Amino acid sequence: IDRMAQRKLNMVVIDVGEGLIYPSHPELAIKGSWSPEKLAAELKRLRAMGLEPIPKLNFSACHDIWLKDYSRMLSTPIYYQVCKDLIDEVCSLFKPKHFHLGMDEETAQNQRNLMHCTIRQGDLWWHDLHYLVDCVEKNNARAWIWSDMAWADPEAFYAKMPKSVVQCNWYYRNIFDGEGLTDGLRGRLEMFKRMGELGYDQVPTGSVCFDVNNFEGLTKYCVENIAQESLMGMMQTAWERIDPNWMHVHDNCVKTLKDAKKWYCER
Repeated sequence: IDRMAQRKLNMVVIDVGEGLIYPSHPELAIKGSWSPEKLAAELKRLRAMGLEPIPKLNFSACHDIWLKDYSRMLSTPIYYQVCKDLIDEVCSLFKPKHFHLGMDEETAQNQRNLMHCTIRQGDLWWHDLHYLVDCVEKNNARAWIWSDMAWADPEAFYAKMPKSVVQCNWYYRNIFDGEGLTDGLRGRLEMFKRMGELGYDQVPTGSVCFDVNNFEGLTKYCVENIAQESLMGMMQTAWERIDPNWMHVHDNCVKTLKDAKKWYCER
């Protein structure tokens, strides 16, 4: 966080998950979960450093182990009530303009090595997404999701995805043309342009996970191919734990985001 502030970044997305003791559902807490008061103090500190904190609760059935037993109650009245309770409480703490709902990788392929596999698909997935978006919007925030569901069936996605939902299409490779660009990767890249043409606001996302040179290349690609009125910013991910053995990865995240921002401002 200190390095992010020093390098003049302006937003941090916080995957809250089990990190908070929810007053309505304290059963979700684990050892080390923060009290609402501790998180509120941290949010105040972040804002004072120039970083806008954005909450994220990932409701994808591939990434919802933080919901404990409720993760096995998908699409039931109990599940819907818990989701609403948590979104309401997080919004009360953050008072955010945006709220990231996750919703990535909910496929059988992505759960093939898990001991318990649950997926929603078709109209049920869309029903639940619209319910979650409605919960966010009732708190005067704007929903934000990973755009994975557009990869398999883009036409259904564009027909059913509200334009109000901010899109995070993610691309972690450093291949933008040439022989290494497979049909799958080409489709992911073309989606940035298509979403812009259709009027979806976007925060394209890169990562140092697979290639440390991904992010600057992705920034240049998006600036050249996305209508500027729909390009809200760029986000960097690390997907590594926060401990001393992995801090070099997080440092790389901050450095590459700073370098891309410098290129953007000076272009």
